[in-house]
Amino acid sequence: MRFKVILASVKTDIADTVVDAGKKAGATGATIIPARGTGIREAKTFFGLSLEAQTDIIMFLIEEHLVDPILDAVGKAGRFDKPGTGIAFVLPVDQVIGLESQIQRFKDEIRAQKL
Repeated sequence: MRFKVILASVKTDIADTVVDAGKKAGATGATIIPARGTGIREAKTFFGLSLEAQTDIIMFLIEEHLVDPILDAVGKAGRFDKPGTGIAFVLPVDQVIGLESQIQRFKDEIRAQKL
């Protein structure tokens, strides 16, 4: 079994919507990591203090064959077609531990798809 990770940076107010869309597209779960970020536009300042936008990093660890539908769902839910709404990208995963409880379900799904 091969896995990939989708990382999506989104505004905190839509993180749950993006996670729900990813799960509807086949993800079994997600990890949400609070973050701060700055984009192409300069951060606003208030009395010399930078006011960076709060964001969430959403991490989906998924089977390789689910990347396209989940990435598409995440992009639509996050409205990534509009400037400044967020980004998502995919990275390969070389090794995974801790998924033993889900491995049988993964195998059953693959078997069902082949039928």
